[in-house]
Amino acid sequence: MTSPDLHEKLVDYIQDAHAMEQNVLKMLDSMIETTDDEATLALLRNHHAETEQHEARLAGRLKEIGEGTSGRKQAQTIIGGAVKSVVDSVRGDKPGKNARDGYVTEHIEIAAYELLERLANRAGDRETAEIARHNRAEEQAMADQIAASWDHVLDLTLADAHIAAR
Repeated sequence: MTSPDLHEKLVDYIQDAHAMEQNVLKMLDSMIETTDDEATLALLRNHHAETEQHEARLAGRLKEIGEGTSGRKQAQTIIGGAVKSVVDSVRGDKPGKNARDGYVTEHIEIAAYELLERLANRAGDRETAEIARHNRAEEQAMADQIAASWDHVLDLTLADAHIAAR
């Protein structure tokens, strides 16, 4: 039996991950809206679908353990997503900065899922640990895909700026 304090901390981490995925969905929406490159769009759209599944798994898990999502954390997500959307629409070097932001975000998600999995294991919650493991693997795959595209991203950035490269 898990102590009430450990259970409460686990719920907090699941709610954090859920709000994080909602924020990522908004970020991906913004990136999709401001991207013209078809290869990048395909990658973003695929990850958007994965992220919807991540969010749904976490929401389902919260429901299974008799908890709900956090209204406060969801409100913070809306604000963060709105700011990202405005910034994306006006900044230059969209390919490079979107790739950089995506790469950083994937690693934040990887860390969050690593911590969630470890906490779930300590709490004896195998189902949450498995969700965290599965979601983390998909986040790692996305980070790897972004890393594999750095040269393509730079080509797009330089082409947008009309800069010839060697």
